[in-house]
Amino acid sequence: MHDQFDVTLEDGDLLNEVELTTTLIIAASESEEHLSQEEIDRLLGVNPRRPVD
Repeated sequence: MHDQFDVTLEDGDLLNEVELTTTLIIAASESEEHLSQEEIDRLLGVNPRRPVD
């Protein structure tokens, strides 16, 4: 018989968000000043948008 309460409570997207948030928290706590937008983008792996002609 299948146990309806025997489920995996793992969400890959949520785990990725938690990892990114943790990375930001650690970087902010180790920094003496505010993180710049460029530093935050680098930590999150954000690539800057190219200007549209």
